[in-house]
This record gives sequence, C-alpha cells and structure tokens, in this order.
Amino acid sequence: MSKYVLGIDQGTTGTTVIVFDEKANIISSAYSEFTQFFPNPGWVEHDANEIYEVVLRVSKEALDKKGIAPSDIAAIGITNQRETTVFWDKNTGRALCPSIVWQDIRTAERCDELIKKDGEDIMARTGMIIVTNCAGPKIEWVMKNNEEVRKGIEAGDVLFGTVDSWLVWKLSGKAAHVTDYSNSGCTLLLNQVTLDYDEKMLKELGIPRSILPELRYSSEVYANTDPAEFFGASVPISGIAGDQQSALFGQGCLFEGMAKNTYGTGSFMILNTGKNYKGAQGGTFSDVLCTQKGEIQYGLEGMANVSGAAIQWLRDGLGIINEADECEKLAMTVEDNGGVYFVPAFNGLGSPYSDPYARGTIIGITRGTTKGHVCRAALECMAFQVAEAFHDMEELSGTKITALRVDGGGAKSDYMCQFQADILGVPVARPVITETTCLGAAYLAGLAVGYYKSVQEVADNWQIERLFEPQVDEARREELMDGWRRAVERSGNWIKKA
Repeated sequence: MSKYVLGIDQGTTGTTVIVFDEKANIISSAYSEFTQFFPNPGWVEHDANEIYEVVLRVSKEALDKKGIAPSDIAAIGITNQRETTVFWDKNTGRALCPSIVWQDIRTAERCDELIKKDGEDIMARTGMIIVTNCAGPKIEWVMKNNEEVRKGIEAGDVLFGTVDSWLVWKLSGKAAHVTDYSNSGCTLLLNQVTLDYDEKMLKELGIPRSILPELRYSSEVYANTDPAEFFGASVPISGIAGDQQSALFGQGCLFEGMAKNTYGTGSFMILNTGKNYKGAQGGTFSDVLCTQKGEIQYGLEGMANVSGAAIQWLRDGLGIINEADECEKLAMTVEDNGGVYFVPAFNGLGSPYSDPYARGTIIGITRGTTKGHVCRAALECMAFQVAEAFHDMEELSGTKITALRVDGGGAKSDYMCQFQADILGVPVARPVITETTCLGAAYLAGLAVGYYKSVQEVADNWQIERLFEPQVDEARREELMDGWRRAVERSGNWIKKA
C-alpha cells in the first residue's frame, strides 16, 4: 500500500495541502494565498484558473519538502470553499468568467424575491436559508449577465461546478464532473430529502440540469488523476467535502449531539443531528454532512461571514498590525474591551441574523480607545457570533451543547478560545491538529480506498491539545452579550433603501 494520503483544502483566501500518515500525523504541508478581487462594493471574485495553478504548485511544494514521490500517495481528498461558482469550457478546460465567491452579495435582491415568493417551501425542501451565499442565484446571475457563458451553455460547451467539481475535473484530465452532497446541499439546488436536484428550483432559476455535476457520496473513488496533471502519477481522487462538513469529520464529531466551530475567513458552527433532518429555520440551516455509501447524516449549521477576515482587515485594511499573531499580543495590553464592540459585517451578517444589508461597525470608541481595544474587540467578535448561532441551534434542536471542538486559524489564539468558553458557558476543546478541514478530506479519501479502516478509527485518532473551561459567571456573560446585541442592532439594515 502507498504510504500517505494527501488533503487539499482550497479555502477562500488560500490553498493548504497536507500529507498525512495512517495515524493522521502531518508529514508535510504547504500553503499559498491567491488573489482576491473586489470589483464593486459587496462583490467578491476569484480566478478559478489561478486557483488550479496554485493547487498544483502547493501540492508539488508539499511533496518536494520531504522528498515524497507522487506514487507514494494512496488517495487524494479535496475540501473547498462552498458555494463559489465556476463556469468552464469543457473543450478548452479554461474557466470562462470570474468565480463569484460565497461572500458576494450581488444577489441580495433576488434572494429577497425568492423569500417573498416561496420562502418557507424552498427552505423546507433545500434545508437552506435563502441568503446571498447560495450558489443557485449566482448561477442565474451569471447566465443573465455573461453572454459568453450563456451562448456556451446553449451550444452544450459549458459546465458548472463549485470549486470541488472544478478541481476534480481538472486533476482527472476531464474524466469526472462530480460533486458531493455536502457541497451541493449548500447551493439551494439540492432537495435534502430526496438527495437529488430540486426541479422547482432549477425551473425557478432557469438552470439546465445538463451543466450540473453528478451527485456522489463524500467518500468514494471518482476518478484517478491524469498523470499529465499530477506529476506523472495516477492517484485515486476519493474524497470530496464542503469545508465545514469536512472540518466536522476531521474533528471526529461523527455522532449525534457533537458540535464544532471552524474559525477561518468566516466562522461556521455545526451541530451533528444524526439522521434527523430539521430543515432551515430562522437563521440556521440543515445540511447533509459527509456521507459514505448508504449512510446519511444531517447537521444544523450557523455561519458568520467574517471571522478571521476581521484580523486580516486589521492587517491589510487598517494597517494596525503587520502579522495576524500581533492581534492577540495587542489585545493583551488592555484589561478588557473598554466598551468597544466590533461587528464585522463587511458583507452583511450571517446566522442567526441573516441580514445582507448590515455593514461593519466599531462602536463604543472614546478618546481612551487604543489599538489594543480594537484588537481585543476583533477577537471577541468571533466568539460572540459563534455563541449567538449555537444558542439558536439549541433552541431549534432541543439539544443542549455541552462542549465545543474548535479548529481553524482563529483557534490558535488562547485568548479567543478562553473568551469563547466564557461567553458560551461550555468547555472549548482545541485538538492537536487544528487543520481539521484538510484532515477531514484526507480521512474521507483514505476510507474510500481502505487506507483508513473505519469511521471509529477516525474518531479514535482525535486528540485534545488544550481544554478551556468557562471562567466568568452568568451575570458577566449576559452583560457582555447584551453589549454585543446592541452593537449588532446598530449595524443592521445599514444599506437597505427605504
């Protein structure tokens, strides 16, 4: 058997590739950011051609670091930013237009129309709240506004996919046009009960089924890499998962009642509800988790559009820090937030607020406010959003969350993890491996080819690095949450025209 599995985490701002062994130890890794485009206020775009080039470059770097031959890889798993659109010419293999990123809000008015027209029924069928994140309305927008794509579809030359579909198609040398249920479930196009594309939504948005990828499980062999693409080797591509479901899998939250949060560009909170499909309610949606053949699990999910991206903005936008880890250092120079709250609604607010018209707000500023207070508020805003989402999930599910497993870049901050435990009122567990999104994809790929033997083996591999216990009383917790909610209220509906 080959020695390793390779996980590709194609995120929103960068690409991570990690090589794991059979005990889920990290053998080698590499990372690179790629270009972000902001052509209009509220618009966010990527170049899918650049993304693929970065994936190949970072994959080679990860292999070369430790002298790993491509033939030493038993399987490849791919996890990705969900809901971002890619249209490509199936003859030339080139992406035809900018990819509209999940954060983009250009479809806000169309989402409002769908809510008014058939909102409750759509949410019941698709399990999704109708928000601008969803790929379905983005597909419609591109078909209406890009003549090259529209004519290509009419000629039968254009395919659509989320980023997972694009990468599998490219790596396999055009052999597989597929997606999995965890990715398709977030498009607003999947009927979460029948696990097929929802004909009503396809008709409503004018999307031909012919351009959509084949629906598959998260753990199965889709195709082998084309040696011409993957450094001369033919390797099974056998795992696909949306980044948040993949992180849940990598965290070992494989059983009903377990919960995780990933602090990435945004924050994404999932509660495993087992076989219980809840449908979308309020600002929380119910989606398919990572699947193996014949086994379906659902989860309740909440999201914050901006989490770690708030720290990135302090660095790139305000210039008050040079590196991300400076944020915690500055935060620790002050005793508390000084009454400063940061609502990072750069592209609206996710669950449980579901307000695409909110905008970023820093409130409570006085003459005594320093960079330390702003940095502390930026870290705290991650935890406030997570707490609000989980409170909503508890109410919808009737399940009390008793512990939270965390991962992603933000989880590396001791201060933020402790504040999360304080504000949520439950222990927060940080694992030894915080790159659980990539690990989940590697697990799924390895399970499909027998590299990993069972789901229980995956669960048993999880190891805790540090546990953060709540250290504040209920009165202080409510005082802090009250300040946050008042700040959110002031940021809400900011650009909505009367």
